[in-house]
Amino acid sequence: MSGFERPSSKPSSSRGVGSVGGGRGVGRGPRRSLVAVGVGAVVVGVFATGCGASAGDDKDPEKRSFALSGRTLTVDSDDSALELVAADVDKVQVTRWFEGRVAIGGDPKVTWAMKDGTLKLRMHCSGVVADCSAKHRIEVPRDVAVVVRGDDGSVKADGFKDSLNIHTKDGSVGVEDVAGALTLRTDDGSVRASGIDSKRLNVNTKDGSVRLDLAAVPDKVSARSDDGSVTIALPEATYRVTTGTDDGGVDVSVPRDERSSHVVSAHTKDGKVTVRTAN
Repeated sequence: MSGFERPSSKPSSSRGVGSVGGGRGVGRGPRRSLVAVGVGAVVVGVFATGCGASAGDDKDPEKRSFALSGRTLTVDSDDSALELVAADVDKVQVTRWFEGRVAIGGDPKVTWAMKDGTLKLRMHCSGVVADCSAKHRIEVPRDVAVVVRGDDGSVKADGFKDSLNIHTKDGSVGVEDVAGALTLRTDDGSVRASGIDSKRLNVNTKDGSVRLDLAAVPDKVSARSDDGSVTIALPEATYRVTTGTDDGGVDVSVPRDERSSHVVSAHTKDGKVTVRTAN
């Protein structure tokens, strides 16, 4: 498979090392130290060429198409940056970039498979010292709802008119030009959304800031951060707004009416809350 270097050779065999010192008892100490030196040399040899693997260095990405059964695509990814785009395609089109290096261990690899509407993306990268990086660009047929479940990696999405539900455990989330119901969640990372025509938005991050720029008046917006500022820019209208912060200021400049059907909730435990009219 292109895009990764194979592990370097293993250290010299113990037979040659054991002959040092001429005795069994004496040979044990040098054997351990020389093997350690050998492992160190392998690690240095494999990783001295750069600071870390980057999927962007893969100049020959792989591509594959997957037929989608139903009108909902679920993306299940364990360790990859994801970019999802609504496109004029009949099948789910996936482009994959991958770079990986392992000092001592099996060859690193990535896998992909579609089953029952779920695109499963996996990266296998383990050893004494392992350094791998993957990125996937996923083109999705229009009028398809999308659900993303990621363990580790940022997620970007653009152009979706149907519902979009993204949850990553570790990584930032960014979406643009979305019209369907929108749910965004990350356990560790910022959330950015712009050009949003969605009527309902639910956004949550445990550690990071939230910034939402809406292009259409929503019915309901809920944005929450455990640690980070929350900023919501809204089209001109009258809103029923609730805010809260345990440590930070609150600035609400949109027209307010407790009887409004346009409900906005913005809360953070640590940071400033801003609800303003969009520029």
